[in-house]
Amino acid sequence: MTISDWLIDVALLLVVFRQLREERLTLRTVLLPLALITWAGTAYLHDIPTAGNDLVLVGAFAGTGVALGLAGGSITRVRYTDGHIRVKATLGAAALWVVSMGFRLGFAVWSSHPSGGASVARFSADHAITGQQAWVAALVLMALGEVLFRLGVIVVRGLRTRAHHQSAPVSALA
Repeated sequence: MTISDWLIDVALLLVVFRQLREERLTLRTVLLPLALITWAGTAYLHDIPTAGNDLVLVGAFAGTGVALGLAGGSITRVRYTDGHIRVKATLGAAALWVVSMGFRLGFAVWSSHPSGGASVARFSADHAITGQQAWVAALVLMALGEVLFRLGVIVVRGLRTRAHHQSAPVSALA
């Protein structure tokens, strides 16, 4: 793994850890993780292999990312106060993110060592996965699905919460 690989992983971890304290949901809050995952996607995702069982691997990992993103976004605290949408990652949401990032990082480190690389090669041959790019695509799309769906759920929940509070009668807000 290169220094930039480590930096992007640490930056993505810090994005969620920063949300352990409540903050306003702003354009910056949404754009920062999108920028990081876009950079990772353009740096690593050159194509999505379709031979053998590559699409099954990619689909399983991407689906796992989507499920983790939906879960993380659903258990993130979202509230409307003082005219602003505020978000705070719960310990559960942060734990989901750390576990998924840890898995991807651990897999990358493990598979870059001779014994891990040999195990991945054997597994790939046994399951008709055609090569390294299938694993890269699977891991990147897992992260992309998690980021996009986590953010999407948080933004939708925030907008719905704001709309609910802005349309409620004043007496209901008192």
